[in-house]
Amino acid sequence: MAEEIKAAENAAGNFIENFIREDIAEGGAYEGKKVHTRFPPEPNGYLHIGHAKAICIDFGMAEKFNGICNLRMDDTNPTKEDVEYIDAIKEDIKWLGFNWDNRFYFASDYFEQMYEFAVELIKKGLAYVCELTPEEMRANRGDLTTPAVSPYRDRPVEESLELFERMKNGEFDEGKMTLRAKIDLASGNFNMRDPVIYRINKIAHHRTGNEWCIYPMYDFAHPIEDAVEGITHSLCTLEFEAHRPLYDWVIANITVPAKPRQIEFARLGINHTVMSKRKLRQLVEDGYVSGWDDPRMPTLCGLRRRGYTPASIRNFCEKIGVSKTNSVVEYSFLEHCLRDDLNNNAKRVMCVLNPIKLVITNYPAEKTETFEVENNPNKPEDGNRTITFSREVFIESEDFLEEKVKGYNRFYPGNEVRLKSAYVVKCTGCKKDENGNVTEVYAEYDPATRGGDTPDGRKVRGTVHWVDANNYLHAEVRLYDNLFTDPEPDTGDKNFIDYINPDSLKILTNCKIEKSVEGAVMPMNYQFMRLGYFCIDKDSTPQALIFNRSVSLKDGFKKK
Repeated sequence: MAEEIKAAENAAGNFIENFIREDIAEGGAYEGKKVHTRFPPEPNGYLHIGHAKAICIDFGMAEKFNGICNLRMDDTNPTKEDVEYIDAIKEDIKWLGFNWDNRFYFASDYFEQMYEFAVELIKKGLAYVCELTPEEMRANRGDLTTPAVSPYRDRPVEESLELFERMKNGEFDEGKMTLRAKIDLASGNFNMRDPVIYRINKIAHHRTGNEWCIYPMYDFAHPIEDAVEGITHSLCTLEFEAHRPLYDWVIANITVPAKPRQIEFARLGINHTVMSKRKLRQLVEDGYVSGWDDPRMPTLCGLRRRGYTPASIRNFCEKIGVSKTNSVVEYSFLEHCLRDDLNNNAKRVMCVLNPIKLVITNYPAEKTETFEVENNPNKPEDGNRTITFSREVFIESEDFLEEKVKGYNRFYPGNEVRLKSAYVVKCTGCKKDENGNVTEVYAEYDPATRGGDTPDGRKVRGTVHWVDANNYLHAEVRLYDNLFTDPEPDTGDKNFIDYINPDSLKILTNCKIEKSVEGAVMPMNYQFMRLGYFCIDKDSTPQALIFNRSVSLKDGFKKK
């Protein structure tokens, strides 16, 4: 029933689609216009999986209605903005499969217009220069029963115009003055209690240098940017819902060419991670991770390095849907979407992570033979690959026990096991070193079972993967787990750093992999048979292969 309800909702369209359809049907301000959205990230960090949802909504709605979507850098705060982040944001959006064509803008493109609009508000008696310090402003903010207070609210228009120009000219120190919108000091919505719309910030801007020392606040700049660019629908996350009255107030009180409509949707939360740019930056700067693209990070570059595909992330964003209620999605569902994609598209290979040698004592010592095996049974067009087989192969050390354990169907003396795609072999024993550690496993093969078949119909329960010990490549394999042990590491009074998982990365350096991967480069994805899905890491070289585990084969989400 739940699936039927979800299908019906999808057929009807989510609430954003429905609002847009209503606007188109009613005409008015949208008459004859294309649906025009925008994605406006602040270039102060790398995009994460939460941004991917916003990207899919912003660009996706434009695609759905045959409209257009702008990419705009909201660079109104020069404190932590950097060209590095701008380039990374563009790369991530293109990687997801979206294109802004020539519609690439900066908020700083409109600094002069924003200044003029602020002057317009002052002249209309709708803005004034305030000299309260930030501390004094907080102290005079009032509460639900007490209005805010500003002794400068009735400052004459000409005086505010003069002071605002002097602010622009750099005559005052930071924090000395602000420009505030004159709205309603008693409003139940504190965002409307004469909010600051300009502040002094004497920091060089990455584009405009020292041309400006006053910068607009986001709540003032954002509606202006939307209106100037002709945006029809400004799609924002839910925390901006309380800011919408201010958005509409700005649009209504300045002379802008368009009247965009702001619509809010729930932001994405995923357990076992953090989504705050500030906290992600702390993880990077304090060395808890190797960088913004560490495969344990929820950043798009981190997910890409871990082996996530654009299709898996877009499918994830589509399946979680668009809601007006904030919720937390299980990380296992994101993994489920990746597993679905890679199951259909990843090439199969065999790799042994913790190798021990298997010697097939009755196989001719000098003989080597080849087998043709499918690259992907779900994708016949990918063809076959050739693997070799000889007297000695590597198997996983955990695939051998000296004594039988209930439910264990792999190597133990007397048991038959199928070597994947090769032969059925019977374990005959093992060799140990002076410390009692197993160094070699012995078996005999049945020549009649080439390809793994049993012509006589006998049942062989265990199948293990292997790599020819005379024809393999060395590899380092990095096994990743959740970065945090707590599903909600940053809720309440928790210090998220206290919940970093010490076992979130394990590095195996003695892995053996079949030679078919020779020459592989990013973003090549593989299924290591019986082990999971893996990808080539950016640190890999032809002489030193490195693979990251993207996701295990076991689907924890389906099990739940």
